[in-house]
Amino acid sequence: MTPVITLEKPETLSVRNLVAERDLVRRDIELVFQLAERIKSAPGDYAQALRGKQLALIFEKPSLRTRVTFEVGMTSMGGFAVYLDHTKPRLGERESIKDVARNLSRWVDGIVARTFAHSAVEELAEHASIPVVNALTDLFHPCQALADYFTLGEKVGRLKGLKLAYVGDGNNVCHSLLVTGAKLGVTVHVATPQGFEPKAEIVEEAKTLARKTGAKVHLYSDPVEAVAGANAVYTDVWASMGQEYASHLRGQVFPPYRVTEGLMASADPSAVFMHCLPAHRGQEVTDAVLDSPQSVAFDQAENRLHVQKALLLLLMQNGR
Repeated sequence: MTPVITLEKPETLSVRNLVAERDLVRRDIELVFQLAERIKSAPGDYAQALRGKQLALIFEKPSLRTRVTFEVGMTSMGGFAVYLDHTKPRLGERESIKDVARNLSRWVDGIVARTFAHSAVEELAEHASIPVVNALTDLFHPCQALADYFTLGEKVGRLKGLKLAYVGDGNNVCHSLLVTGAKLGVTVHVATPQGFEPKAEIVEEAKTLARKTGAKVHLYSDPVEAVAGANAVYTDVWASMGQEYASHLRGQVFPPYRVTEGLMASADPSAVFMHCLPAHRGQEVTDAVLDSPQSVAFDQAENRLHVQKALLLLLMQNGR
C-alpha cells in the first residue's frame, strides 16, 4: 500500500483561505513551491495524502485547466471532488452565498470557487468553516500566478531580480502577477493601451510590496519599451470571460500589443514566453511565438496541477 505522506514538519500556511495574493506572506509562497516541487518529482508518494477528503468545485465560468487540475489533483491524492455548475443560476441567485457556505461546510472539507464577482469568494470564505480557494474572479487569479512564478523559477533557476513584462489587458491575471511578483522580488513591467491599465489601487499595493523586496513596478503604453531586456514576456486574451461583448472594439485597439517574434526580440535573448491559456492564436500571440522553443505556456498549464495539489494539501491536511 502506498504510504500516507505528510509534511516532514507540521508546516502550514499562515492563512486558512486563499482569496487573494495579499493573503499570503512570502514564506507561504515558498512553502507552496517547495511542496509542489516534491509532489511533481514523486507524485506517487502523495497518492493517499488527502484520503477521505472531499472538495466542492463551484464554477460560474467555463474551465479546462482549472477544473481538470483541481479534480485530478484531489483524486490523485486519494480525495474526491464534486463539481457544482453555477453558470445558471449564478452563485447567490438561488440561495444566499452565506447559506451555500454553511451547507458545504457540513459536507466537504474544502471549497474551490471560480466566480465573476470577487466579493462572492470573499463571502464564501467569511461564512465557511472550511478552506476556500479562489480559482479565478474578475479581480484576481492567484492559483495561476503561483503556477506562473513556480514555472519561471523552474526555468530560470531563480526569481528575485528577474524582470517579467506583461503585455495586453490589465485584467485579473495581470493583477495577480503584479502582487505575487512584487512579493517575490520580481520586477513587473505592464504595457497596456490607454484606458486598459490594471486597477490603480492594485498597482499601488504592488509598488508598496516591491519596495520591501527590491523589485520595481512600471506601467507603459509602449510594449517594446516594457519588454526591453525582460526575462519573461507574458500575455493573455484581449477580452476576458464576461467581456465578449467588447471583443470587436478590443480587436481594433489591441493589435499593437500582439506578441510576435519581433516583440520577443526586444527581450533578453534567453527570455521565455508565457500565457495562462486559452490562447486566441493570431490575436494576442502569433503561432510562431506560442509554438516556439521559448514558449513555456504548456509547462505553466502542467504546473497548475502540482502547485494546486501543494496548496490543497497545505490547507486541508490538518482537517477543519
